[in-house]
Amino acid sequence: MSQIAFWGAVELGLVYAFVAIGVFLAFRVLDFPDLTVDGSFPLGAAVAAVLIIAGINPWLASGVAMIAGAAAGIVTAILNVRFRILNLLASILTMIALFSVNLRVMGKPNVALINADTMLSPFYGLGLRDFYVRPLFVGLLVLVAVLAVWRFLESDAGLAMRATGANARMARAQGVETSRQIYLGMALSNALVALGGALFAQTNGFADVTSGVGTIVVGLAAVIIGETLLGSRGILIALLGCVLGSILYRIAIQLALSTDILGLQASDLNFVTAALVTVALVLPRLRRGGAA
Repeated sequence: MSQIAFWGAVELGLVYAFVAIGVFLAFRVLDFPDLTVDGSFPLGAAVAAVLIIAGINPWLASGVAMIAGAAAGIVTAILNVRFRILNLLASILTMIALFSVNLRVMGKPNVALINADTMLSPFYGLGLRDFYVRPLFVGLLVLVAVLAVWRFLESDAGLAMRATGANARMARAQGVETSRQIYLGMALSNALVALGGALFAQTNGFADVTSGVGTIVVGLAAVIIGETLLGSRGILIALLGCVLGSILYRIAIQLALSTDILGLQASDLNFVTAALVTVALVLPRLRRGGAA
C-alpha cells in the first residue's frame, strides 16, 4: 500500500470517526438502535455542499449541516417517544424519508465541490503535502469532538442520559425525564454524523445522495473494533476506541483491496466489510472461551 493510499485511509477513518462517536451515543449510551445515520450522513454532506456553492462560509455551512442532522435525529425521537413507534422502525422511516429530502436539498443526485473553498482551503500551501493536511485537520476536529462528548457524558446531563440508556424505568424513578434525554441524545448523535458527512463532502470534493449507504455498518464496525481492542474502561477510553476502530477499519479495508494476493476488487467492499465486522464480533467471544 502506497503512502498516499495509507494516509487516504487514515483521513477517511477520521471522517467516519464522527459517525462512530454518533453511533456510540445512540447504541451504547442510549441503547437506541438508530438507522437514521444512513440518511443524516448524506444530509450533512448535501447541506454543506449546497451552502458552500452558494457562497456561504464553509464553517457556517458545516454548522448548518449539524443542525440539519440534529433535526433528523429529533424526528426519529419524536416518532419513538411521542407516537410510540418502535425505535428501530422509527429510524428506518426517517432514513427512508431523508433520501427524498437529500435529493430535494441538492436538486440532483450529486453536487461537485471542485474549486470551491472549503474548511481546509486556508491550510493548503503551507509546506505540507495535501494528503498530510487533510488527516491532520480532520484529526484535530475529531480530538475536539471526543473531548467535548467526554466532558458532556461526565456532566450531570450526561449521567442522566447514561442512566436513561442503562435503565429507563429506574432513571424515571430518580426524577430523570427520559424522553428529553432521548431527544437530546438522538440530536447529538445525528449532528455528529452530519458533521462527518459535511467533512466527507469537503475532503472528497463532492456530495452524493448514495454516500450514506452502509454508514451504520461502518459506525458499528468502528465501535466494535474499538471495544475489542481497548475494552470499556471508561467513557474517554470508549470514545478513543471509536476513533481507533474507525481508522483501523479503513486501513484494513484499504489493505484488503490493494493486496494482489487476495484477488479482491472494489466490488468486494461489502464482503470485506462483513468479514471484518464478523471477526470483530467473534474475537471477544473466542477470548472468553479460551479464558474459561
